Order: sequence, then structure tokens, then C-alpha cells
Amino acid sequence: MRTAKISRKTAETSIEVELNLDGTGTYDNQTGVGFFDHMLDQLSRHSLIDMTIRAKGDYHIDDHHTVEDTGIAIGQALVQALGDKKGINRYGHFALAMDDTQVRAALDLSGRSFLVWNCDFPSQKIGAFDTELVREFFQALALHGGITLHIDLVHGVNSHHIAESAFKAVAKSLRMAVEADPRMAGSLPSTKGAL
Repeated sequence: MRTAKISRKTAETSIEVELNLDGTGTYDNQTGVGFFDHMLDQLSRHSLIDMTIRAKGDYHIDDHHTVEDTGIAIGQALVQALGDKKGINRYGHFALAMDDTQVRAALDLSGRSFLVWNCDFPSQKIGAFDTELVREFFQALALHGGITLHIDLVHGVNSHHIAESAFKAVAKSLRMAVEADPRMAGSLPSTKGAL
């Protein structure tokens, strides 16, 4: 079973994440940040990774620590659930269209963390949510998940659509990357002998 359970507690947040890479996209995400929950639901549904998240944070300050620490915990859970990575596709990419917006994502489950972020928002807020936190989430996910992650906004004018397209494009890319490749026959998708 490619599953994981992570518990992360700091003076700022308390995060619990459960993942099943071979799920159906079932989700139950409660972080206390409404728009972020909506994005995490998209991440689960479109990656087909079952996801249950419980988070409590220092909301009296802002949502930054909760969003970033959730990204850290999800990244750690992905590493745990992927194990030795034998037999996976490793790479994933997707161009996602949503109304006015198109976002492209490409990723490599290489163990080498890197984020390329070319995704500007026309507004600083989506409701009460700071749009800069979208990048913070993906930075934390890439860093702690050992993911090389590129996210590029092709075009878009609506901040909600841009954020949602980014989460969905990454989700579809993750789905592709974590899938087992039957031709790999359980071997490591690298000539280095390690990922």
C-alpha cells in the first residue's frame, strides 16, 4: 500500500496528513482556511490521491504558517508514500484550461527540490486569502517532497481561476508521475541507481 500518515506540530501549527496514492480522489480537508481547503480538494480530486488533512494554525496572525506547514506535511507524506519510487513514471506534465486561464505544470519526482514559478496574480486577495500564499504552498511542497516543479501561467485575468488552475495542473501532473509504469517492471526510473 502506497500510503502515508504525517503529524507535524510546531508552536505555530498542528498538521495531520493522510495520503493514499492509489485512491480515487476522495478528500476530507479541514485547515481552517476556506479557500485553501477548496484548493486542496482540487489537488486530491484531480490527482486521484485520497487526502485527509486536519490543520490548526495561528490564524490570529494570518494564514501563512498554516498554508506553508500544510505544504511541508503533504510533501513529507508524498516522500513516505512513494517509498523507493521503483516502477513509477517519475515525470508528469499538464496544460490546464479553465475559462480565461491556462496554467502549465511540469514536475519530476527526482528527490531534488526546485520550484520555478512564473505565475503572477492580478489581485492580492481571493476573498480573504492572500494570493502570495499559493506560491508559498508550492514552494513548501516541492522542497519537502523532493520535487522539481515548474508552474507557468500562459494567460489569465481572474485570480481565483489562476490559483485553481495551478492546483489542478499540478494535481494532474502528480497523477501521471506517481502512476506505476507496467513496462518499468518495478525498476527505478533513473540511470543513477537512486532517486
